[in-house]
Amino acid sequence: MSLRIGIVGAGANTRSRHIPGFQEIDGVEVVAVCNRSRESGQKAADEFGISTVYDSWHELVAADDIDAVCVGTWPYLHCDISIATLEAGKHILTEARMAMDLAEARRMQAAAKGSDRVAMIVPAPFYLESEPTLLQMVAEGVFGSLLEIHVSALSGGFDPSTPLHWRQRRDLSGQNIMAMGILNETVRRYAGHDRALVAHAHTFTTDRPDPAGGTRAVEVPDSLGIVTELESGATAVYHISSVAKHGRGGCFEAHGTKGAFKLEDGKAFVALEGDDDFRVLDVLPEKAWGWDVEADFVASIRDGKPVTHTNFDDGVKYMTFTEAVQVSLSEGRKVELGTL
Repeated sequence: MSLRIGIVGAGANTRSRHIPGFQEIDGVEVVAVCNRSRESGQKAADEFGISTVYDSWHELVAADDIDAVCVGTWPYLHCDISIATLEAGKHILTEARMAMDLAEARRMQAAAKGSDRVAMIVPAPFYLESEPTLLQMVAEGVFGSLLEIHVSALSGGFDPSTPLHWRQRRDLSGQNIMAMGILNETVRRYAGHDRALVAHAHTFTTDRPDPAGGTRAVEVPDSLGIVTELESGATAVYHISSVAKHGRGGCFEAHGTKGAFKLEDGKAFVALEGDDDFRVLDVLPEKAWGWDVEADFVASIRDGKPVTHTNFDDGVKYMTFTEAVQVSLSEGRKVELGTL
């Protein structure tokens, strides 16, 4: 019997990755789609040979001929669609930025715990090829105890004339700021969870042209700094910006008592005892990994494979981090994550 997938939100990532990914798997069919308009939904259906177009996501979730739903909408719908899907007895894969805020994420987590269906979030995609090798090295104590972690994500450019993006609207994107949540998810894989943090942010362009007409206030900062204490005692520092055209984008360094590792420019580097500098990490072919989201989701449904990248419990942890950042920014203080 085939596994029948319904798509809610056929944006760029869904069209480039999720739909083709599902269609490449034997015995998996993408049978329905619902987008923001009937016309855009029909366009996606025509492009990928999808038989049914729905005007409402509620109709798609309730359809008897759908076994699982893939949500590619902006975050403002993730919670409602995910909970409705689980309550309908269907499996759910939702795009990253789990939810608008921690309260929504916890509602989703509770719905997943009350269901026997698979609940999965599209994971942070950074440096997956080297992850199994590095995680093994961390577990074996090759780097010793981690002390300092630095995350740099400086990119973009300063252009006040650029129209407002949905990621700059809280009513669509929620509590997350730029790539904050997805970066924290990556750090936690290696270094564990956060105990407390303090954050500072700034918005250099406070109003931007609205694609719908006129101008609109920018509600999400374009510069963010976070200093966090991990449960292990390590310190992590994040610097994230969308106005640094020549910045150091997408770099993650972890320094321990015996060595260090670095993720940058699509590669992993290590500096072990006796090394004068970082060197490229050799990853054995049998340990190399990669983007396998759709196949992992299907394997969890068919074979009971545990969801590791990323389950709703882990999603709640990075949503707790994003919530703590917002509390720190709004109240100007250090925030203990355990109090949220």
